[in-house]
Amino acid sequence: MSKVLVTGSAGFIGFHTSLQLLRAGHEVVGIDNLNDYYEVQLKEDRLAILLKDPQFAMVRGDLADRRTMEQLFSEHKFDFVINLGAQAGVRYSLTNPHAYIDSNLVGFVNILEGCRHSGVRHLVYASSSSVYGANTRIPFSVHDSVDHPISLYAATKKSNELFAHTYSHLFGLPTTGLRFFTVYGPWGRPDMAFYKFTRAIHAGQPIDVYNHGAMRRDFTYIDDIVAGILAVLKTIPAGNPNWSGDEPDPASSYAPYKIYNIGNSSPVELMDAIRILEEIIGIKAKVNLLPMQPGDVLVTYADVEALCADAGFRPDTPLQVGLERFVNWYRSYYRVA
Repeated sequence: MSKVLVTGSAGFIGFHTSLQLLRAGHEVVGIDNLNDYYEVQLKEDRLAILLKDPQFAMVRGDLADRRTMEQLFSEHKFDFVINLGAQAGVRYSLTNPHAYIDSNLVGFVNILEGCRHSGVRHLVYASSSSVYGANTRIPFSVHDSVDHPISLYAATKKSNELFAHTYSHLFGLPTTGLRFFTVYGPWGRPDMAFYKFTRAIHAGQPIDVYNHGAMRRDFTYIDDIVAGILAVLKTIPAGNPNWSGDEPDPASSYAPYKIYNIGNSSPVELMDAIRILEEIIGIKAKVNLLPMQPGDVLVTYADVEALCADAGFRPDTPLQVGLERFVNWYRSYYRVA
């Protein structure tokens, strides 16, 4: 079994990934700063579940703290690193840009340096569908250029991909970036749409729906995201012998570097998704229609053919199934009738 570092282990995706690694028998070290971007108690409760397993160790620290990260990599010999720790949220980046520079850029370089100097076999890191930015050709393909981000959050994720390629080129570090598409599910983030909608509907409050609901999202259930991460983790990239600088493929390289989408490949109209949620909860939502927000896009739609071909995995959880599981968890966690 392997020793794996999971950054952001108290976060939504980091928690679920750590849990599945532990169930598979791996030793997991988690690091998280437990910041107050959203309710800290939710993070503490996730951690309490992980800490029940003796194969899990927790470090409370900041990825941007170079000394903490150097000490972490010197004390442990990691086989793999899964970087899921980052400052999340598109809208928050409009008003709190420095949080994204510290966590998503400085923190990521500290991770790359730790991997470089300690012989990590494979770094898998979270990118985002937001990197597609101003792209309008759908489905979004990893083989398309993504040089026009429309939020600082997206720009930091694109930067992660560039940093990773540089380390793959210079130091032969195998790196794989995963562009996640609108993740939802139990233990999710309270700033995400379904969480906010569910909370507001139960409280009898209106839900804010941007662009008057005229948006489509490729909603991806958390179990599919984690399964994709674990499938990719053991699919260590090698250089692509067919890669050409004359017609460069953004998704691969002559270096040990890969990029994949992880999405359900089935965009849903936002108003249709709200109707499904209303049916599951059994309460009609009060809808507050608002204009488009800066940094938002009209549609997300993942082309996952590369993921299927290389890792043998395709996300497929229907939205109805995933939302039922989420609502059941929400009612249990918050003791809502």
